[in-house]
Amino acid sequence: MDTEKLYKIIEERKNSLPENSYIASLNKQGLSKIAQKVGEEAVEVVLAAKDNNKEEVVREVADLWFHTLVLLSYLDISPSKVFDELERRHENKTNK
Repeated sequence: MDTEKLYKIIEERKNSLPENSYIASLNKQGLSKIAQKVGEEAVEVVLAAKDNNKEEVVREVADLWFHTLVLLSYLDISPSKVFDELERRHENKTNK
């Protein structure tokens, strides 16, 4: 699944708030809970990496990526803004 497709699903669930949706549940709990989940997942990525467990790193990065997209959605920030920033940084490095 690509980033835009996943973000679209997250936006749909955020806006419709279905009862059985994890995304809707996170949004109802608010920014502090979403940010906490991002932090937890980041720590889990680090721990998996320190153990050199590549399969676990993939799973944990997927969780981190997902929760980061939920955070961006909550803050009404499109993932394209992040990619634009990465592009800007790359251009700045190559133009120096």
